[in-house]
Amino acid sequence: MDDGWTHHAKVRARESEGVMEVMVDGLSTQAKVYKPLIHEFFRKAWRGSRPAWGEFSVEIVMEYVGDPPWMDLDNLAKAILDAIKGYAFHDDAQVARLLVERRAGERERIAVTIRKLSDLSPWPRG
Repeated sequence: MDDGWTHHAKVRARESEGVMEVMVDGLSTQAKVYKPLIHEFFRKAWRGSRPAWGEFSVEIVMEYVGDPPWMDLDNLAKAILDAIKGYAFHDDAQVARLLVERRAGERERIAVTIRKLSDLSPWPRG
């Protein structure tokens, strides 16, 4: 069954109706590992939309099991925004709303949801 996800290594992504979701399996205490991991996914595996102009909402949720990893959420947000820049949007200055959250979950992962705010149309296809 096609669930709409594109997979590469620990990263998967999908898009539907103007919303892009990116999932990264596993956690690291070093935020800097996420930028090359996600960037490699988009460079090698992503065949979806091109970056768009306008304003965006980005939600980043770190789900952990047991004790939360020792990481500043602002560093995680910067690494994620740098990684998706050029794929979801042209520049992270286009992010008008940013929510970064750490919470207990059923598995360790980073979940990123990107929504276009300026209009409800989906990204241009590549």
